[in-house]
Amino acid sequence: MLAADILEEAGFEVIEAITAPAALKLLEQRHDVKALFTDVDMPGGMNGLELARIVHARWPHIALVVTSGVCRPGADQLPDHGVFVGKPYAPQAPVQAIRGLIERRFGAGGTRASRS
Repeated sequence: MLAADILEEAGFEVIEAITAPAALKLLEQRHDVKALFTDVDMPGGMNGLELARIVHARWPHIALVVTSGVCRPGADQLPDHGVFVGKPYAPQAPVQAIRGLIERRFGAGGTRASRS
């Protein structure tokens, strides 16, 4: 919840989902999402790394940022040059990661993010 608040304060429109299946359902309904910020540890039977792989396969334009305080996935575990932000992180770390990825993909104007 804190990450969503930080991202909103930074100017992103945040769409929250509690589980990976809920995030996928939202992404099926929305075509304007540019980034996914997800924790590796999620309820609902699918972890954030699996979610990131599915999102990359179905929506390759969506930038991927993954976080965890338990594990540190290697670059080979993050699809499409996704970014890992380890916990605990500085409040601006997810903002900087998402902004950097969006700017590289869409230019400086993109500000829509999805958090799950």
